[in-house]
Amino acid sequence: MKKMIPLDQLPLVTDELTVLAGLVPLINSQIVELGCGNARLARTLLQQFPGCHVTGLEVDVRQHAKNLAEPAQPDLTFLAAGAQAIPLTDASCDLALMLKSLHHVPLAVMATALGEVARVLRPGGYLYVSEPIFDGAMNEVIRLYNDEELVRSAAQAAVDAALTTGLWEQVAESCFATPVHFNDFADFEQRMMRPTYADHQLDDATIAAVRTVFEPHCGASGADFTRPMRVRLLRRVAA
Repeated sequence: MKKMIPLDQLPLVTDELTVLAGLVPLINSQIVELGCGNARLARTLLQQFPGCHVTGLEVDVRQHAKNLAEPAQPDLTFLAAGAQAIPLTDASCDLALMLKSLHHVPLAVMATALGEVARVLRPGGYLYVSEPIFDGAMNEVIRLYNDEELVRSAAQAAVDAALTTGLWEQVAESCFATPVHFNDFADFEQRMMRPTYADHQLDDATIAAVRTVFEPHCGASGADFTRPMRVRLLRRVAA
């Protein structure tokens, strides 16, 4: 990794699609998003870049059900599946997206997942990996109930290991910060502490401890943080 820019000097990015579009040609692309969540970026991408098709994979059954319940959007397909077993044919995609999702892949199958991405990408296709950096004020709040230092480090190590297989070359890397706003602690608790995809085994003492660290960041208009991010763009090497 290049020398890390101090967090307070990272460029602020309000829409990560601008970062992606600056790195990868998107028009007429077949795209798979691994761990798509609510597919917010995918929906915007399809509106702005004609001819694309996105297949969104999600392992969270509740989020997948919500996605299916939303009004259908042309060229957006949802499948219940994980990155370690992608239900797509070989060399069928131009771009794979992992937006804050690689560190959620079980450690034992991270390498398998990246191998699956290599399988479904055409030669010359891209893998866009965007992962939160384990640093910053919001991170200090979150780590009180969900310390992701190990899994985030493992995600970067998995990318490093993938680059030794001969299947990939890294063609770009960048760091930036994204703004995150919470109306109050209740908003933070609902969105960050009680996601549908994880049970953080919260008790009253933990919630109180998190509130104590969160509240100093909260003013009359809520709490504003920035989340530092690291993007690595890999290209599938032709066989």
